[in-house]
Amino acid sequence: MKFSFSCAGLPLQDLIVGASVYFPPIFKAVMLGFLIWLVAHRLLRDWMYSGEIWHPMLMDLSLFTLSVCLGLALLIAW
Repeated sequence: MKFSFSCAGLPLQDLIVGASVYFPPIFKAVMLGFLIWLVAHRLLRDWMYSGEIWHPMLMDLSLFTLSVCLGLALLIAW
């Protein structure tokens, strides 16, 4: 009796292959962006929370988004 998980055409196999192709680069960009955000947040915290420019939460969220974009750009460049 032979039982194989490598049957072609199964939706689960497509999901596993798709996850291995698309998930890791996005995960790496978020992790690298988080590290960039930690440094930038520490440096800009007093200015962001003073409320001069935007609401502090919006400024923090936009800084995180820019950090993830920078992380993705660094991953693409290297």
